[in-house]
Amino acid sequence: MKIGVDVGGTNTDVVILDNEGVLGWHKTPTTEDVFTGVVEAISSTLQKCGLKTNQIDGVMIGTTQFTNAVIQRKGLLPVGIIRLCLPAATAVPPLSDWPDDLSELMGDHQHLIAGGFEFDGRPISPLDKNALRRAGKILYQQGIKTLAVTSVFSPINDEMEQQAAAILRQEMPGVSVSLSSEVGQYGLLTRENSTIINASLVELAQRVVGAFHQALQTLRLKVPFFISQNDGTLMPADDVARFPVLTFASGPTNSLRGAAYLAGVQDAMVADIGGTTTDIGMLRNGFPRQSTHLVDVGGVKTNFRMPDVLAIGLGGGSLVTQDGHCVGPESVGYLLNEQAFCFGGDQLTASDIAVAGGWAKLGDNELLRGLPREVIEQARKTMQHMLDRAVERMKTDPKDLPLIVVGGGGLLIDWPVQAVSEVLQPPYAQVANAIGAAIAQVSGQIEQIVTLTESNRSEILGEAQQLAKQRAIDAGANPESLEIVEVDLVPISYLPDNPTRVRIKVVGDLPL
Repeated sequence: MKIGVDVGGTNTDVVILDNEGVLGWHKTPTTEDVFTGVVEAISSTLQKCGLKTNQIDGVMIGTTQFTNAVIQRKGLLPVGIIRLCLPAATAVPPLSDWPDDLSELMGDHQHLIAGGFEFDGRPISPLDKNALRRAGKILYQQGIKTLAVTSVFSPINDEMEQQAAAILRQEMPGVSVSLSSEVGQYGLLTRENSTIINASLVELAQRVVGAFHQALQTLRLKVPFFISQNDGTLMPADDVARFPVLTFASGPTNSLRGAAYLAGVQDAMVADIGGTTTDIGMLRNGFPRQSTHLVDVGGVKTNFRMPDVLAIGLGGGSLVTQDGHCVGPESVGYLLNEQAFCFGGDQLTASDIAVAGGWAKLGDNELLRGLPREVIEQARKTMQHMLDRAVERMKTDPKDLPLIVVGGGGLLIDWPVQAVSEVLQPPYAQVANAIGAAIAQVSGQIEQIVTLTESNRSEILGEAQQLAKQRAIDAGANPESLEIVEVDLVPISYLPDNPTRVRIKVVGDLPL
């Protein structure tokens, strides 16, 4: 049996799963210290199911704590920024396109140093080790605790980043070092941005993971413990302290994965409806379609892997105005139980429309007796139009796929949606995010730039697949359960020798 936990900004959800399905679930408000809410939610779920801790085989947790920290500008450390690039890549300095308030939090601790590679692996210039030592001494004197090291084209060759990290650790005892080759993808500035954000979060990550460990110890759960990533797979909890950015958007990802599990389909569209927004995503082979665009996090352009999700201002707490012609984006959010008409409040919400229309049971429908029928019908049309447009924007396949509706706001939907084959609302949809965490697998991924020809194609792809499989095994996957779920070959234009970017992803089950 496994426990899945989703620590959101408003609620902490917990489910317990076995091989037959969901045994029980619980939802409780997220607490400021994280620890208290997790303990309460897990203990309540175990009690509901009549289970003891020694019957649990593993715990999987998804969290939005790190995304929220960047958006809210809380818990971030100043970062020492090292770019290995001279004499190239100096036109745009680090932090150039960052919001002023976030750039100020990072501080003015930038050092551009000779090094880096061309796209084909040739060095731009030798690594300037003496300059690195001088930079390390300066940063150590300034009290910097965390570093972001970025080398030009390090995803092709990370040798200089590794050398720089070793030198900096000698000059700065106890410093945390984030390497761009381990965090981002191709594209110097966005990869550097991703690495800087990662470095700024390491202290918060240690605290959050420590709180999770403390919660499990308090509950006497001595089992393997994993954190969900934003590609729908898991990483060991201790790795989160090194790579907190890999958890960004794990909430929507878990919801999409949970939707696939609950509905029993692998290819579908998903609408995750919360209190304020609806996230629309697409499933391919049971995993979220990945975004091919730069991802904005707190006003910063990044390029780490993220699910392709469209958010619209439609949720259970969305305010209904203009006699139903306008729904959202303003919302009462987590105050729905206090401010909505059906709970005795004075705000007309989307949930009130569903209750007054008779297709949802929530609060007291007697409090909505005076709501005009024209307003109900118009608001329903407005919500239907909003969802139809969002689904159409996210659809990339001419074939109509099912739409799986999950989330606490799923009660809003009671109509056929355009451009989909059917609308599915499976049981336990309100805790799909925690279910997605519980069923997650571990993965191995390889991304390379290679020159493919007819003679070497099979050999190069075979070697890349074996490397991705080994990375999945190293992450804890059962070798007998490995499955290749993604193979992308993207030709790179305007460069000699016709290079191709190869990305392969392998997943496997945890041997719990």
